[in-house]
Amino acid sequence: MDALFDSINVRELLSAQDLSDPTTPLSAPDLRLLIQRLDSHSLKIKSKIQSYLLSHHHDFADLFSLCNDAVSRSHKISDDVVQLLASLSDRPVEAEIGQIMKQMSATTKEAREKRELLELVRAILEISEKLKAAREAVRHGRLRFAAEQLRELKKALRVSDDDRVDEMEPVVYGLLRKEWSDCFDEIQEVLMRFMDNAVRFDRESNRIRVKYVLNIGGNDGIELKTVLQALDVVGILHYGLAKVADLIIKHVISPALNSGAPVSFVTEVNPDSQAMTEAILKIVPSNDPKIEKMDGETIYPRIIEVLKFIDKCICFQEGSWTRCFGRLTWPRISELIISKFLSKVVPQDASKLADFLKIINCTSEFETALREMKFISVSENKDNQLSSFAENVEVHFASRKKTEILGRARNLLLQCDFAISQENTSRKGKHDGAASNTPEDVDLLFLSERCVVSKAAIQLMKSVHETLKDVCLSSPRVALEFYRAARDVLLLYEVVIPVKLERQLDGINQVAVLMHNDCLYLSQEILGLAFEYRSDFPTSMKDRAVFVDMAPRFQLMGEEILQRQIQLVNHSLREALDGADGFQNTHQMQQFQSAKFSIDQVVFILEKVHIIWEPLLLPSTYKRSMCMVLESVFSRITKDILLLDDMAAEETLELQRLIHLMLENLTSLLGSLATLQVEKSQEGMTFLDDLIPSLRKIRKLAELLDMPLKAITTAWETGELRNGGFTSSEVEYFIKAIFQDSPLRKDCLWRIHGNF
Repeated sequence: MDALFDSINVRELLSAQDLSDPTTPLSAPDLRLLIQRLDSHSLKIKSKIQSYLLSHHHDFADLFSLCNDAVSRSHKISDDVVQLLASLSDRPVEAEIGQIMKQMSATTKEAREKRELLELVRAILEISEKLKAAREAVRHGRLRFAAEQLRELKKALRVSDDDRVDEMEPVVYGLLRKEWSDCFDEIQEVLMRFMDNAVRFDRESNRIRVKYVLNIGGNDGIELKTVLQALDVVGILHYGLAKVADLIIKHVISPALNSGAPVSFVTEVNPDSQAMTEAILKIVPSNDPKIEKMDGETIYPRIIEVLKFIDKCICFQEGSWTRCFGRLTWPRISELIISKFLSKVVPQDASKLADFLKIINCTSEFETALREMKFISVSENKDNQLSSFAENVEVHFASRKKTEILGRARNLLLQCDFAISQENTSRKGKHDGAASNTPEDVDLLFLSERCVVSKAAIQLMKSVHETLKDVCLSSPRVALEFYRAARDVLLLYEVVIPVKLERQLDGINQVAVLMHNDCLYLSQEILGLAFEYRSDFPTSMKDRAVFVDMAPRFQLMGEEILQRQIQLVNHSLREALDGADGFQNTHQMQQFQSAKFSIDQVVFILEKVHIIWEPLLLPSTYKRSMCMVLESVFSRITKDILLLDDMAAEETLELQRLIHLMLENLTSLLGSLATLQVEKSQEGMTFLDDLIPSLRKIRKLAELLDMPLKAITTAWETGELRNGGFTSSEVEYFIKAIFQDSPLRKDCLWRIHGNF
């Protein structure tokens, strides 16, 4: 059959001509020939198929029979399924099956719950029996068994410090926990009574007594070791040893560190014929001169002797028990050693720091012995308080010295009264370099001038210099603390003095000026500290030690104090001038007396300021500050007079008289300023007039008050008035106030206005 389905080659059916080109079209004869040959080939194929079927007729008959049987069986199965479905629809079997399954599930669940409940009841009964057994064991002295039972029941009942209750657990668990807690309290109380009886301090004989066989409440012959084991098992060993630790600290360790009444310790153990019954640690006074000496070679061995007694006679050389006792006592023991011994032997002088090395070695050996005894931890650094303190003795020494330095500086500032000697106040303003060389008269490093300062500032800088000298001679760690102390000493002035002298700063007085000088002096000294000491500082300190940042603080503080004084002076002068009522109607006697009184007040205030400032301030500062005050006064008086809108002839004379009176009374003040001038200007006018422009103006105003109109106009045209500080509007207003309206006044005003 395979040959029937072979592919047909069309080219073989055509005539034998050149058909090599597949694109060549076929002719009509070729197509007719091709159709004939295809028909002939088809007939051959049909003939072959027919002969094949006839030869395999039996096989095909069996195949068709088999197919027929399969179809019959499928029809029968289909009929059976239809019948089954019909029967199911008539009776609800699936509902019955579902009910049976539900009953089976409920029965199984009920059986499981009963089984679990039975197990729970069995567990509860078992726990209850164990609790009863534990209580009975406590009453009959079987403490170790009772403790183990409680430990097991604690896990079974899931007892914890958390008070939260699981709402899903049975209520009976809460009742069992309460019963467990009651039993725990009972055994704890019993164990604590045993411990109180086991270790006691006898005041009369001054000794610690340890009993190994205990008899309490009908429980006789209970061993101390059994009590400790029970405490350990139940997890309250630290609680049981707490009172013992307090006894040891109070009656043994503290006396051992008391330098006033030195003691020694004697250990006695009294065994009977069968076992050791008690141990005694006696605390006896000592007359041994070695013990009276407070050093590491005597104190540490005494403490080790006590701790060995505890390790052997109380903790039975059980490492965990000794470690528990150490956790209870070591923080307090180390604190006592530091406060009563180590802190007191810290050297007072930096040169004796090397001698402290012996104590450092003794402290290290002491802690090593405690580690071997398992009294302190090998790995926890917090148990190394003693060696850490001893090894950092340089820091402790420097810290204590720093505290002493700051304390002395603070007391110095609080006790200093800022009084000025009469010698300094009577210098009469002679700033010619011949000033007195009193202790309060100091040189300023970078200004080549001298000024008066307080004793507090001088002594403060003396303390700073002494501290920085110690920096140069100290180790890096000590030097760093001393350097900080020096800075803090300087900052104390900024903190203490303004608060202490707050009331004085609100008035015009010498104290405020002295504070200004102190700030100037301290700022200058601070700028020189680095130049003086940096080269001798330890190498690690040379780049870290900085003082220059502090100088601007004191410069600013001093300038603020000075400006505050100037403001107070100006305020007082303004109040005095307010009494003159703008210098109006001075031709009337009452108004003239009022104006004269104001001028007298101004002169008095200025003279007071002159007396206070000149002896104390630097010449340049005095000149600058006084010129600011005078400028304020003269400009105010000039302004008030120029604002008068109508002046009688007598009034101008009285105003001129008041100006002359004021300038005459200020001769000494102006003279003190004139002596400070260095040179005169090219116009021949003094340098003082340039510093106080309003002084020139008020002098010229006094001249204008009795000058004729033409002279005033000429003075304006020549520029004399303009050079004196007058403006055209001021001159015009002044002329209108003095001279009546006339063609001459109009002409002069026109000339002044046009010239402007």
